[in-house]
Amino acid sequence: MRRWFRKKEKEPEAIPAEEVAGSPPGEEAPSEIAGPLEAELPGPYEEPPEAGSAPPAAAAPESGEEGVAEEAPEPRQGLLRRFKERLSRTRETLAGGLDRIFVGKREIDAGVLDELEELLISADLGVETTLFLINSLTERLKRRELSDPERLKAALKAEMTALLQAPPSPEPAARPWVVLLVGVNGVGKTTTIAKLASRDRERGLHPLLVAADTFRAAAVEQLEIWGDRVGAPVIKQKTGADPAAVVFDGLSAALSRGADVVYIDTAGRLHTKVNLMEELKKVQRTAAKKIPGAPHEVLLILDATTGQNALSQARLFHEAVAVTGIILTKMDGTAKGGVALAVAHETGIPIRYLGVGEAMDDLRPFEAEAFVEAILG
Repeated sequence: MRRWFRKKEKEPEAIPAEEVAGSPPGEEAPSEIAGPLEAELPGPYEEPPEAGSAPPAAAAPESGEEGVAEEAPEPRQGLLRRFKERLSRTRETLAGGLDRIFVGKREIDAGVLDELEELLISADLGVETTLFLINSLTERLKRRELSDPERLKAALKAEMTALLQAPPSPEPAARPWVVLLVGVNGVGKTTTIAKLASRDRERGLHPLLVAADTFRAAAVEQLEIWGDRVGAPVIKQKTGADPAAVVFDGLSAALSRGADVVYIDTAGRLHTKVNLMEELKKVQRTAAKKIPGAPHEVLLILDATTGQNALSQARLFHEAVAVTGIILTKMDGTAKGGVALAVAHETGIPIRYLGVGEAMDDLRPFEAEAFVEAILG
């Protein structure tokens, strides 16, 4: 074992979260569809971007209308440029670190790989993923494939890209297509839902939002504000209502109104709280009873700035609700974006989107090659 691992690395402890309210009332009021808003102030945890950043809620075609726009992939050069701009702090750590390691080096030896190992750890790739990469590079070195720094850098890019490759996102095969979004408090669930709904509106689809976060103060009102901004109806009940009941009513409304996509907002919960994770399972079962096969996707939202704690969250949420994809937010605010590689490698869950800013179009579909090129230069 290399000198870096003589002491076992401790995984950061999860940030404590507040306990939720007690049992919901036995009889729930009918869900409401959010109407015009009287308040323009966001909730206390996730602030909407400044006015003008969200696209206007232009009228979309009727649900049954033909000609729904396919989501055109962003040209690779444009995506690469955006990633490079927004992932600059991670690039400074990795690309800058590589340049320092390679200074004065004409040949690659075990000492260079030792330095690279330390660099990858500092970028939050974690022990397991770092060792996997270093072992692969060591094998290449033994086969004399890494004769100079440029070849080492190219080999590292290839290994990282292979770790991040995943099958494409599933094409919606049901209508409505139901997406359950989960995660702890403060990761940006509500704003991410708004960005996903905005993308759908741009394609001519009709999203519907379900406010199943009935525990956090102002959570419903916050989702209403976002729904109003992006032109998506919000199904809600009063604070403290049974989240499963809200989901049932929301899916009923989606079926009757011909919605194309349903996004279910859930209460932020600490991944170590068993009773809260059981509540998520109940929501999942309720969705499946109302619409067979639902939820069709379970997206876990992780805050990239939390580093290795994001990895422990991914493991436990996946165990509870079978996560199908990950959205990494706040990637523009961290120098430890290497956690993306750790999460993908150690959980096997594909990364679907990266949040690289506050604007509506700053939620970008994940593209492995562009991401690796952006962080390694």
